[in-house]
Amino acid sequence: MLNEFLESYQAFIKSNWVKAGYEKLTAVQLEAMPYILEGKDVIASSPTGTGKTIAYLLPLLEKINQESKGVQSVILAPSRELVMQILEETQKWAEGTSILAASFIGGANLKRQLEKLKKRPQIVIGTPGRINELIMQKKLKMHEVKLLVMDEGDQLLLPENKQAISNIVKSTLSDRQLVLFSATLSPEAIQKASAMMKKPELINITVKESPKVEYQYFLCDAREKIDVLRKLSAAEKFQALVFVRDIGNLSVLAEKLQFKGVSVGQLHSELKKEERAKAIKLFKQGEIQYLLVTDVAARGLDLQGLTHVIHYELPEGLSQFVHRSGRTGRLGSASGTVISIVTEREERKLKQICRELNADLHKKELVAGKIMNSK
Repeated sequence: MLNEFLESYQAFIKSNWVKAGYEKLTAVQLEAMPYILEGKDVIASSPTGTGKTIAYLLPLLEKINQESKGVQSVILAPSRELVMQILEETQKWAEGTSILAASFIGGANLKRQLEKLKKRPQIVIGTPGRINELIMQKKLKMHEVKLLVMDEGDQLLLPENKQAISNIVKSTLSDRQLVLFSATLSPEAIQKASAMMKKPELINITVKESPKVEYQYFLCDAREKIDVLRKLSAAEKFQALVFVRDIGNLSVLAEKLQFKGVSVGQLHSELKKEERAKAIKLFKQGEIQYLLVTDVAARGLDLQGLTHVIHYELPEGLSQFVHRSGRTGRLGSASGTVISIVTEREERKLKQICRELNADLHKKELVAGKIMNSK
């Protein structure tokens, strides 16, 4: 299968594939890539960490005309972090070519971003608000765009993005191709996406190829949660993303953990760009043990080799649980552990989520500073 796949692509993609050390295609790549190469519209749903970026990126790069200077492909993503991550991937896979990609994000200096457009990138990656702004100002010309990608499509289709997405899609010519990828997609989101497309191919991958993730939980009263989190930090030396529902709770938790001597960082939407970057950098360097995050702030955050995700507060439903938990045990990385700290009421909800995921759930407890199986 891999040989057939490589045969149909340009030399630079084959070379970069070998360099990346990948052995085989994932299910979403196998299904989506031929359709995208054929020029079909695609709606694809596949769990976090299954290689969705590569699934649309390689056909996109294959289709770029290197001789032509002008925007040929646009990739939309809901967060600054995800845009930067996609840009990095694009540059890696375009190595050995003259293909130019550029990022455009809300909150960044507009003048500097206009300078990037003057260099005539063939691939534009950005947040919907900023891309729409550049189109409205007639700075970003969309008439040559052949392929429009929506990454994390479920977020891009939320009501707050509706106007920007609609304007962006309308600014392209009718023969353009539209593809959408997401870890989870509701029937409503599929309906919204389909309305913008021409007979889209629907792809729904439900299971990760290599289930390397162990699901554990600790049962306690609500007021004891912080103590469980503190004891966990001392029991085993691991780094973890810790999910908290809202910014208020997150800030309070950070203060209390710091007071108890736990090294923590924060990541939420009210932080300045520099503060967010610093928190991510310190975490990547291993200088902080827990990075406390909200669901919105964690979108597009790819921490290579992350071993642990902790649900300090359970999310509303299955979709959010999948998004959060998918930050660990990602494709090609080591195994991961997902820990939930729950009350008795939350325990029932967690068991229901794991039943739907078809995942084994292991109850644990802390005994003399060690993580043990619950009796």
